[in-house]
Amino acid sequence: MHSVLAEFRVLIAPGLHNSGPEHWQSRWQHLFPAFERVQQDDWEVPDLPRWSARVDELRRRGKDGRPLLIVGHSFGALATVHSVARDAEGVAGVLLVAPADPDKFNVAGLLPQQALEVPSIMVGSTNDPWMAAPRAELWARRWQSRFINGGPLGHINAESGLGDWPEGLETLYFLAEQAHNATLSA
Repeated sequence: MHSVLAEFRVLIAPGLHNSGPEHWQSRWQHLFPAFERVQQDDWEVPDLPRWSARVDELRRRGKDGRPLLIVGHSFGALATVHSVARDAEGVAGVLLVAPADPDKFNVAGLLPQQALEVPSIMVGSTNDPWMAAPRAELWARRWQSRFINGGPLGHINAESGLGDWPEGLETLYFLAEQAHNATLSA
C-alpha cells in the first residue's frame, strides 16, 4: 500500500493550534517523512483567505510532476477546500477530516456551494463539537465528497486517542488508489 502513496505529493493542512505531536497528522508525518506540512503565520487566528493562500503557496512550491493529495483537518480542511475550489490544478484528491463548521467562523459564503473538481472524502464524527455529523454530511453532499461517519470520535484529534489512526490511513490509501485509477483511465 505504501507504494501507491509514493506516486503523490502529500500535503498535511492542520487546523487551529497546528495539530500537536500526538495528533494523527503529526504522527503520519513521522511515518511518512516525505509528507509536507502547511505552516501558518498565526495558528491561533483562523483567517480563511490567508490560510488558503498558504495552502496555495505550498502547492506551487516543490512541484515535482507528481499529483498532490491534501489531508486537511478542521479549519485546515476549510482552507483546503477554499484553495482547491479556486484552482484544482495538480490536485488529485483531498481528504477532509472533521472540518470545522463554516458558520462558526463566518466563512460559509467564501466556500464553494457546488462539487469540488477533484475526488474528495470527508470523515465526520457523531460527537464532534466543531461540526455535528448532519452538518458535515450536508457540506459533503454540497461538495460531492464521499462521506464517512467515523462514529463517536470527537474532533478526530489528539484528544480522541487515535494514535496513528489506521482507519484514516486506510481512507488515504483508498483516495490514492482512486486518484491513481482516475489517471490511468484519463
